[in-house]
Amino acid sequence: MAERNGPGFGTRAIHAGQEPDPTTGAIMTPIYQTSTYVQAAPADHKGYVYARGDNRTREAVEGCLAALEGAAFCTCTSSGLGAESVVLSDLGAGARVVAGNDLYGGTYRLFERVFRRLGLDFQYVDTTDLGQVEDALKTKADLVWLESPTNPLLRITDIKAVSELAHSRGAAVLVDNTFASPYLQQPLDLGADIIVHSTTKYLGGHSDVIGGAVLCNDPERADRLRKLVGWTGPVPGPVDSFLLLRGLKTLHVRMDRHCDNAEMLVKWLSEHPRVDKIYFPGLPSHPGHEIAQRQMSRSGGMISLELTGTVEDGKRFCSSTEIFALAESLGGVESLIEHPPSMTHASVPPEERRKAGLADGLIRLSVGIEDVDDLRNDLEQAFQRTFG
Repeated sequence: MAERNGPGFGTRAIHAGQEPDPTTGAIMTPIYQTSTYVQAAPADHKGYVYARGDNRTREAVEGCLAALEGAAFCTCTSSGLGAESVVLSDLGAGARVVAGNDLYGGTYRLFERVFRRLGLDFQYVDTTDLGQVEDALKTKADLVWLESPTNPLLRITDIKAVSELAHSRGAAVLVDNTFASPYLQQPLDLGADIIVHSTTKYLGGHSDVIGGAVLCNDPERADRLRKLVGWTGPVPGPVDSFLLLRGLKTLHVRMDRHCDNAEMLVKWLSEHPRVDKIYFPGLPSHPGHEIAQRQMSRSGGMISLELTGTVEDGKRFCSSTEIFALAESLGGVESLIEHPPSMTHASVPPEERRKAGLADGLIRLSVGIEDVDDLRNDLEQAFQRTFG
């Protein structure tokens, strides 16, 4: 865990958890492409027994990510949902989770179709409303599950206030920090107990690797989570670990460009006659703007919006861009566009989506690091194709 008065974020991103290879001096951590390790005698080994449990490439990326999040412990997994599954498995049957009502659709599906069937209970509330969280915690809960910013409505929860409330009621707090990344937000410093990531997104940054991570400061919790990963098997391979480590090295420079481009596009879109509503925490009109200013260094690279016209107009717009690729996921160097109700959040029942405020015509933009003039021109030609 890096001290706050130690190396800066960019230095940690490039060096933390990594040493030149002791055999050759290679500056990049090698890909330890092995499934097992030779022992000198039974139980006489060098600390490595079987690659599901330990792999040097994976250890390097875990050390780097822990340093970036200010965490004592990090365990990487084969996907973001793998990280979430490990946390929920650690809670066990009978546990109760209070979660935000604006969540990634895959998280909702995991809760409802897998872990509820295994005996966990879930209650969904608007976590931006501290009163709703307080009411939900009148019944004993084990964990409060937050996204901030949320996916896809970019709502902002006061992580510090919710953490204080949850701890006073005996509940731990988890923050999915995927949308912000550790460059923009440090949930453990705000009082959270656990962080999860889909490292597929901003951390990897190049749309070429699937991965996840869970981080915390509690050694007992960390030990349980690491053992669960080994026992249940959702471990990342060495090549995936190498790609993630490479991505982390440029996280800080990429995030600045993502944020720059998003801010410029939001300014333009705010004045566009075909845009009815914009969801972006950097706007002073955003309900969570003041909190975002306190707990995030910048507002991120995600924009959600609703257009004038019909739902079909929105879908047509999503299919009319040329640089913005119509695809699920986010956080890569390339810009993506999607229609959450029919794509990433299709697993959430329509009535639940609408109750949470997710309109059928919502569009989500993951703003990449291309030239912003080209991105603006691409959206404008999509407006022209859609509305004439």
